[in-house]
Amino acid sequence: MHLPARLLLKFLIALAATVVVGCASSPPEPKTDYRADYDFRKIKTFSFLPQSGGSSGNSPKVFISDMVSNRIDLALERAMELKGFKYVEDPKQADALLSWHLVAQEKTDVRTYNTGPTYGGYYGGYRGYSRSAYYNCWNCGSNVSVSNYTQGTFIVDIIDHDLKQSVFRSVIQSRLKGDDQRDQADYDAAAANILKGFPPY
Repeated sequence: MHLPARLLLKFLIALAATVVVGCASSPPEPKTDYRADYDFRKIKTFSFLPQSGGSSGNSPKVFISDMVSNRIDLALERAMELKGFKYVEDPKQADALLSWHLVAQEKTDVRTYNTGPTYGGYYGGYRGYSRSAYYNCWNCGSNVSVSNYTQGTFIVDIIDHDLKQSVFRSVIQSRLKGDDQRDQADYDAAAANILKGFPPY
């Protein structure tokens, strides 16, 4: 698996919280939106929008190969079937169409922090200290921390076949990170997480 595919997989693993980076954490919660006047109970079958899949954004690191795209499709298909929806090959025969997309943006995190007050001399072998110096820090030093990272936004839409409009959207945003794994179960867990709010009843 090439570097771009690994980065996408790392993002999906982060969504599912199947690995922990640094410290324990829970999976990021998907943000959902849907049409309140739509009857989701009429959806029995689904297929994929022919234009589903792919990536955009300013990151040159993420390119979705056919293999990775197929794994994502399979994971989303399984997540929908576990909810009782039937997958059909022909989009024209489906009640709803599923579409997904990844937006990858290069970001820079700049943080400035004080290093504490400094003094010109020592008193009795100890450096002088004033609690107020941390608040009136005219003589403080400062450091700047700069880190670059790739932020991924994974979007899933459920589109009504007849209306040709999205009736449900789920979005998860996370940094691309995680261990390098290739297990389909990682994709399945990420798909179940992003679709856990569908249908909204």
